[in-house]
Amino acid sequence: MTVDLFDASAMYDDDYLHFFAGPPAKVTHGPAVPTDHGGSPTADRLWRLLDLEPGMSVLDVGCGHGSLANALAGRGCQVTGLDFSTVFLERARSDATAQGVDVDYRAGDMRELPREWTGRFDRLVNWSTAFGYFDDPTNRRVLAEMARVLRPGGRLAMDLDNQIRFLTSWTPSRVTVAKENGDMLVDRHRLDALTGRFEVERTVIRDGTVRTLTFLKRLFGFPELRDWCVAAGFGEVSAYGEDERPLTAEHHRMVIRAVK
Repeated sequence: MTVDLFDASAMYDDDYLHFFAGPPAKVTHGPAVPTDHGGSPTADRLWRLLDLEPGMSVLDVGCGHGSLANALAGRGCQVTGLDFSTVFLERARSDATAQGVDVDYRAGDMRELPREWTGRFDRLVNWSTAFGYFDDPTNRRVLAEMARVLRPGGRLAMDLDNQIRFLTSWTPSRVTVAKENGDMLVDRHRLDALTGRFEVERTVIRDGTVRTLTFLKRLFGFPELRDWCVAAGFGEVSAYGEDERPLTAEHHRMVIRAVK
């Protein structure tokens, strides 16, 4: 394992659920923050993008609080959800029970998927910028792990920021989310041109308390990520925007589809 580049447990916790897992909050300025983290519209798009069918085995890597995994399970897929956050997994399991769906939620690390999963899944989903949080050799190993657990002919769908659109609209700082009761997330941004990493210092204001954390994400252009996917064991690799059309500079999101 490599040394983590930031404390992910401080980022993906109950505060994150407070701001992002409920009804959409107000984005005061700056680029829009995606709020559909996996509900019905996303499930609809994935169903078409991946040619999903009831009974298919699907692995959601970085499943978060399970909204997408639960939605796919509700449509008849046999879903496994993997995440490192116990807070997220508790929420995912609770929501699955409330919705009457069955998902096998596992605590784990995307850098080293279980050996017994080799060739097990028909489809793999990695959604809402859940890739690119490590150094580049480790990010490439994550892609190789994803390819390993897919069956031959299996398909991967990955949702990320569209680098070109992102760079034309990012701001040095912004109030990312603001709730009516005064709770808010305030972010200060720094882009490292040498690493392609977008570094964020986030101030969390909730219930009258304030804390600061830092996190980063790797920005990818399609040609680079396409080549990484091919090196990891994928064949056909294509990219789409959030409207399912071929990727353009105007799309906010880059959705990768790759076939093992």
